[in-house]
Amino acid sequence: MTLQTIVETAALDAFRLSLFSGGKKLAFVPTMGALHEGHLALVKQARQNADSVIVSIFVNPTQFGPGEDFNRYPRTLTEDARMLAEAGCDAVFLPNIATIYPEDFQTWIHNESLENQLCGASRPGHFRGVLTVVLKLFNLVRPDVAYFGKKDYQQWRLIEKMVADLNVPLKVIGSETVREPDGLAMSSRNRYLKPEQRPAAVAISRGVKAAVEKYKAGELGSQVLISTVAKEIALQPAIAVEYLTIREQISLAPVGDSIKGPAVILLAARLGDLRLIDNMELNPSA
Repeated sequence: MTLQTIVETAALDAFRLSLFSGGKKLAFVPTMGALHEGHLALVKQARQNADSVIVSIFVNPTQFGPGEDFNRYPRTLTEDARMLAEAGCDAVFLPNIATIYPEDFQTWIHNESLENQLCGASRPGHFRGVLTVVLKLFNLVRPDVAYFGKKDYQQWRLIEKMVADLNVPLKVIGSETVREPDGLAMSSRNRYLKPEQRPAAVAISRGVKAAVEKYKAGELGSQVLISTVAKEIALQPAIAVEYLTIREQISLAPVGDSIKGPAVILLAARLGDLRLIDNMELNPSA
């Protein structure tokens, strides 16, 4: 399949107009590149539910904090384009920095309740950058539906809330986390893991999975489930847990001592200079 590469907004407008005039549905997958099977799963899901699929690649500087890995973040555009074409993507949008942040840019999107919790607590300004760039991309691409991975659970929920609060005319869909054969949640940053760090990294998903299995067996105590995860991770002293919590799925409010509805285990941890996140949903049986 031929992949159309779009850089200028005029070409993007023409691409969208050709679909609109034909009554076709456009699906959108925003990314920062360095694509892996998790991204491709989003593209393939979008392909099944829309007439055309566009992916953006933009390494967004405003969601990286001081000392984070903006300059080191992998940029693999040639390989990304090949993978997108094979996955059935119609177009890739490669905006330049001036398109997203023109000179004297001053307007930012905030979520005043959630952006400083969980990942936002240790990454001040991160979600301001995420929400702002995503809204910019939505306004430029004007898709009918947009796909995000549940691996970045807080990000997904914040984008859902932004779309609802600001009446953005599209549907946001969260897609299940894609994992490596050993259970590690796929991430563009996994390529930085050293071989000797891999067993420690896998302890994160193993601990979360153990808690999910305990929940399925009938355990509703949030502290019991959190302790189950913590005990597994504690076997790997190289891991420093940043947060480990159970929240309500949609609001991300704390669940209290006993889980009474759909919830999600969320955690972030440091392994060397890498920051790893993971989550698994806790869904009551029907």
